[in-house]
Amino acid sequence: MPVRSLHSPVLRWPDASLVHAAFCAWAERTVSRRGDIRRMGYFGSYAAGNWGVGSDLDVLIVLDHSDLPFDRRAVEWHTTELPVPVDLLVYTDGEWSALAHADGPTLFRPTVRWVYPSPTGGPSAQL
Repeated sequence: MPVRSLHSPVLRWPDASLVHAAFCAWAERTVSRRGDIRRMGYFGSYAAGNWGVGSDLDVLIVLDHSDLPFDRRAVEWHTTELPVPVDLLVYTDGEWSALAHADGPTLFRPTVRWVYPSPTGGPSAQL
């Protein structure tokens, strides 16, 4: 969350490297507790590098399956330990595959910075 210096009215917002590191650590802990996660990543302003004061972290999780409807899936995830607010989207593997292969100009297809599975082969992606 924003930090205000005791001697300055200026707010400092967590930068991309801090948010990335915190997300990688959170993802690693979360994956170790669950066996149904296929992919985890983030998109939006932090992934694109144009974040600013007030930016949230747009998180994408792909699960093997879920019995919950799409609009209720994010409720079971605890993201309060991350340094910025989080918008969380949770898809099943089938739903995500369908989005990736669907045609149309209005479909949601973000550029995702995947951290799990790691693109570097380690437990999580590093900057």
